[in-house]
Amino acid sequence: MENTRMYADSVTAVPSSTPPPTDDPTPPGPTPTSAAAAHSRRRLLWHLGEMALAMVAGMLLLGPLWEMAGTALGVGGTLARPDVAALVMATNMTVGMTVWMRYRAHHWRGVVEMGAAMYVPFLLLLVPWWAGLLDADVLMLGGHLLMVPAMVLVAVRHRHEEPVPVRRHPAVVALAHRWPTGLALLMTVDMWVDPSVLSPWTMLVLPGGYLLIGAVRGTLARPGVLATQLAGLAGWGAVTLAAVVAGGRTAAWLVAFGWLAHAGWDLAHHRRGRVVPRGYTEFCMVLDVALAAVMVLAILTTDG
Repeated sequence: MENTRMYADSVTAVPSSTPPPTDDPTPPGPTPTSAAAAHSRRRLLWHLGEMALAMVAGMLLLGPLWEMAGTALGVGGTLARPDVAALVMATNMTVGMTVWMRYRAHHWRGVVEMGAAMYVPFLLLLVPWWAGLLDADVLMLGGHLLMVPAMVLVAVRHRHEEPVPVRRHPAVVALAHRWPTGLALLMTVDMWVDPSVLSPWTMLVLPGGYLLIGAVRGTLARPGVLATQLAGLAGWGAVTLAAVVAGGRTAAWLVAFGWLAHAGWDLAHHRRGRVVPRGYTEFCMVLDVALAAVMVLAILTTDG
């Protein structure tokens, strides 16, 4: 009798739609769909954060230029009117946002719509303000509050768009890479013109920022992190109380020293990168040094 050969590997296996049974009690990891959704949400939040920082940079950079132009042209009073000031502020924010969005390779249609999100809230409130139904504070506050959902709507609308080709000069790339330093320096421009010493209580912001960001990021749960941050809070709290009790020039020197000492704290955290993002430590370090230098200048140029 002729032997019959059986080819077991010739049978095509049909994959099952259900996962095979397993004794592993570990729950399955996130599905590709949920991971993609989480990534999309993070990108959206990061984009909105970038827009906010770009808007702040635009206000800090262009605000003094408007003041100088208003004084030189004799239209300072007009620029100080609430309706004009609101539109000037919207312009400053739009300029900063436009520059950053184009650097990040966004389409012009998205840039234009995000710019409209800056102006439309103020334009809607100008009519009742002109009619005397709103005061200046409500105009400014309401415009900024309405701006937030407007920005979110534009960002959600364009979140899936592909970037456009953009040619960037190496100098622009290097400058953009150091944006925390640039933002920190912009925030101190006005203080160099009129140097002054900050209140001692502002030093509590220094350790408070690390505790807040660490709590949001969940990094305080790492071994030794919370104890270190609480020690920092106790240290700057003691310097704050000493400055409040001392008063006068002694308090001024303590405040300047407290801000300068925190730059070393920032440098140590920048190297480790354990608690807060390195961009924050770079921003905070430059801001601390700049403000400390301004306060030292104010102390030295003020009579005892």
